[in-house]
Amino acid sequence: MIFALRLGLALALLPLPAVAQRSDALAVERAALTMRQGAHRWSDDPTLPGPVSIVVSVPMQMAFVYRGDVLIGATTVSTGKPGKTTPIGEYAILQKRPFHRSNLYNNAPMPFMQRLTWDGVALHAGNLPGFPASHGCIRIPTAFARALFAATALGGQVAVVNDVIAFPAYRPADPVPRLEAEVAMLAGRDDRVSSGGRRGEPR
Repeated sequence: MIFALRLGLALALLPLPAVAQRSDALAVERAALTMRQGAHRWSDDPTLPGPVSIVVSVPMQMAFVYRGDVLIGATTVSTGKPGKTTPIGEYAILQKRPFHRSNLYNNAPMPFMQRLTWDGVALHAGNLPGFPASHGCIRIPTAFARALFAATALGGQVAVVNDVIAFPAYRPADPVPRLEAEVAMLAGRDDRVSSGGRRGEPR
């Protein structure tokens, strides 16, 4: 009883936004623990301090999104299939396009594309079959891709890790150096994006 009263008093003394932030982050965390393929959870508050960053866990086939230190989103993903695996590393968002079509393979749609490398890796909306199936990109559900696209900025941090993430959710400690992003014509193979050669020509 005394403990409950003390806990209630402590929560009452916390600023209301801090309590709400903690509650929202815990809700995202709980959803992530039981998330089925194709599911996602988004609970952003644009007034929170700090930049938006993303952590993609290849073994979990999940991505986690943070605004500052607060977990605001979690989703299942589909990364690169064997032979075309998504490379592990830390990246900055180089380019954003709300809609892009591959210039090969029947103009495959790549909505809400966020480019991570100049040689063909991006985040974008796509099919999630329940296992790694892309040609190197990170596929995410369309609704989540739309929300993420609106929240991120060029130069935003994305870490692709080969770790199973334990909660409280992991995030990279060191920011990726901000890179100059180029707005350029994209060309690609299937659901990979790439650039090269003359502008407007496939790589």
